[in-house]
Amino acid sequence: MFWSAEADTSAVLLTQSPIMLPTAGNLSSGLRDPAARADDQGEHSVLAIGGQNARLVRLAGVPPGTPLAALVPLDADGHDRIEAIDRLLRALQGRAVPNDRRLTPQQKRRHRHMLQATDGRMNGASYREIAGVMFGADRVASEPWKTSSLRASVIGLVNGGRAMIAGGYRQLLRHRRKE
Repeated sequence: MFWSAEADTSAVLLTQSPIMLPTAGNLSSGLRDPAARADDQGEHSVLAIGGQNARLVRLAGVPPGTPLAALVPLDADGHDRIEAIDRLLRALQGRAVPNDRRLTPQQKRRHRHMLQATDGRMNGASYREIAGVMFGADRVASEPWKTSSLRASVIGLVNGGRAMIAGGYRQLLRHRRKE
């Protein structure tokens, strides 16, 4: 599945290199993907780098075989795109590629729990039943349910999962901001 370049700030936007720049040493020849798909935005492809996938979009109108340059719009997502370009350049040059920092392992675990809890709720399970599966029946039974912190946790997980299903999952495609 491909996401729009607007939603996925880690997508590297590729355009024709300006004629004033030298073409010798341009690394774009390493970006060929026979499985690339085209749409009105351009040609979408995926390149495996550092054990992860980098999404590339060669913008519409850029002829194949042309030396390429990466495009960084001057907007709030510019730093995200620069980081994606840095990862791509490191991979093309055979250097160590840092991990993508969009989600920490704790965030990944929480998102998985949100979807599991929401799935249970949508299939008729009570909050208490969901808590029993997620935290263990003994732990749920050890305190009064109405005032239990586990109850509040499960309700929060279900609400978060519903928000993700309603479109909040798109935020997973954006990088965390360093404030």
